[in-house]
Amino acid sequence: MLIVQKYGGSSVADAQCIKRVASRITKNKNEGHEIVVVVSAMGDTTDYLVDLVNEVTENPGEREMDMLLSTGEQVSIALLAMAVKDLGFDSISMTGAQAGIYTDSVHTKARIKEIQCDRLRDELAMGKIIIVAGFQGLNHSGDITTLGRGGSDTTAVALAIALDADICEIFTDVDGVYTADPRIVSEAVKLDTISYDEMLELAHLGAQVLHPRSVELAKINNIPLHVRSSFNLNSGTIVKEVDNMEQAVVVTGIAHDLNVARISLFDVPDKPGIAWKVFQALAEAHINVDMIIQSAMEDNINDISFTIGASDLSIALNLMDSIKNDVGFSRYTWDDSIAKVSIVGAGMATNPGVAARMFGALAKNNINLDMISTSEIKISCTINNNQAVEAVNALHKEFNLDKN
Repeated sequence: MLIVQKYGGSSVADAQCIKRVASRITKNKNEGHEIVVVVSAMGDTTDYLVDLVNEVTENPGEREMDMLLSTGEQVSIALLAMAVKDLGFDSISMTGAQAGIYTDSVHTKARIKEIQCDRLRDELAMGKIIIVAGFQGLNHSGDITTLGRGGSDTTAVALAIALDADICEIFTDVDGVYTADPRIVSEAVKLDTISYDEMLELAHLGAQVLHPRSVELAKINNIPLHVRSSFNLNSGTIVKEVDNMEQAVVVTGIAHDLNVARISLFDVPDKPGIAWKVFQALAEAHINVDMIIQSAMEDNINDISFTIGASDLSIALNLMDSIKNDVGFSRYTWDDSIAKVSIVGAGMATNPGVAARMFGALAKNNINLDMISTSEIKISCTINNNQAVEAVNALHKEFNLDKN
């Protein structure tokens, strides 16, 4: 069996953690499996490097940021390879480039375009444990690129697909996927299984256990994911295709996201092409837009509100200034003191009244709603970020998720 494993920063935070991971890897190798391991930077290394940049300059180039941040993973792969060899096993560490991972040229937010697996297959054929730097690749100009936060998950799934692995295991500091963030909901319950669609929604909506792009790749290619802890041997959560989508459980989980900002444009002319100009400008700046609400038209004008990641707010506001005259809106406002709270569940598609229960639970706790968006399996709303924890706990209780 060919297994691709990914270990996050907390799993390789120090020498003791690295030795623990090495022991787990070699145990799997002793069981007769071929092993490819993807590793993140140690602990808070990436945050440390970003802080260092801020001390040096206010305007770092994105290419140089990729050059710097990619070094964190190189440290962890080399140390882990040394630890594996110390246990008597042949191992080799590889950067993203050495592993044949090629990306587009969007620095700091690159996407994997292809993986050339010849060297990986050769090293596996020689019986080696391969340890690959996550989060990074090489563009076709020969420059190092990074995939953005959470990119090591994507690296692992992409390698599993390219190598036709049997399973991709994502090791982290929690036992699996929970009905809500166990750090803020004491009654949160670990899920044994979850569908790709539900996991994808939760990941997009703020659940940090898996990166959304990794779930998308796994779903498209039907690669099962096993999310589990690197600190124990407990079984985790299997993310896979679920045949019976008409589930007895209406809501599977609650997600919340504090990295949210809202921008509202006022007196926007109601004519074809106006919305395109706004959102095309954001797309060209690689800013993801989440919720969009357009008010009812009056006198051939309306208002448009949308949410983005709070980390993209300053760039987005500069864009709004630059397109204001071309688009024709009178003014804009912004708010980064909001949070997004969401309920997710495949069973919502065939069960009426879910939205009413959600809004009723929030109302009982005096939590006011701002924006609302829905799909077949999720309902999201924005609220004041100071009430996010209260809202998540109220919704967890309302839908009896502690009984799952």
